Amino acid sequence: MRQPRADSRGILDPARLKRQVRFRRHLPAVALRRWVEHYWLIDWDLDEPFEQRILPHPAVNVVVQRDGDGPERPEVAGVGRHLFSITLSGSGRVSGVQFRPGGFHPFWRRPVAELTGLRRPFADLADVGVPPARPVCAGTDTERGQALDALLIEWAPRPDPVNDEVMSLVEMIRTDRNVRRVDEFAREHGVSVRRLQRLFLTHVGVGPKWVIRRYRLHEAIERAAGEPPDWAGLAAELGYSDQAHLVRDFTAATGVSPAAYAHNRR
Repeated sequence: MRQPRADSRGILDPARLKRQVRFRRHLPAVALRRWVEHYWLIDWDLDEPFEQRILPHPAVNVVVQRDGDGPERPEVAGVGRHLFSITLSGSGRVSGVQFRPGGFHPFWRRPVAELTGLRRPFADLADVGVPPARPVCAGTDTERGQALDALLIEWAPRPDPVNDEVMSLVEMIRTDRNVRRVDEFAREHGVSVRRLQRLFLTHVGVGPKWVIRRYRLHEAIERAAGEPPDWAGLAAELGYSDQAHLVRDFTAATGVSPAAYAHNRR
């Protein structure tokens, strides 16, 4: 039986996150699992502000945040190309939906690249079929999950075999370290590089080269948090031409060098 992902890929300093807030993941209704990776719920009651940094997955999120007793703020967050930072303070909660890469297109029914790098409030998207917001940040985890189920089902996603194919291609990139070059990957699957790029921009929101590099960086960040790896060996495993290239990409993505990140986590 499928379970929510248990890894912390993309979360910088996940141990600190779990000390500061209540973070958990739940599966959506069965009818939604072809498109939705998981729901993620966060609740906090802090004595001082807490900053969390995330290196986003190639996935769209629907995020509904409520601070204290204030109103809920629902928004669609497109694929984030850069490090995302948020500071939480006081008390509050978030109910979020992480779609599978490509999984938002059946709901959006427009090129997902239109959303890349953007966070759009629901109120600004009523003219493109986003359903009216409903309360989702109240009650038990089960009740919050049921509210998210109802919201997404009301959105009426449309199954699409091409979209299913794209989601399958992204999953291969995520799980197979041997996928390192776009031209080789396209040739292996019988499509041109140009068509593969169009498919990814339309259904995922970013190109295949970006997806390959982001997943390899996620793995490097996760490995850096454990026992000190052989950086030259890890660079070769992840398809980098040399250790210096991995260090440059890691530092540009996270703001710190691999060695500094590893030292801070330990």
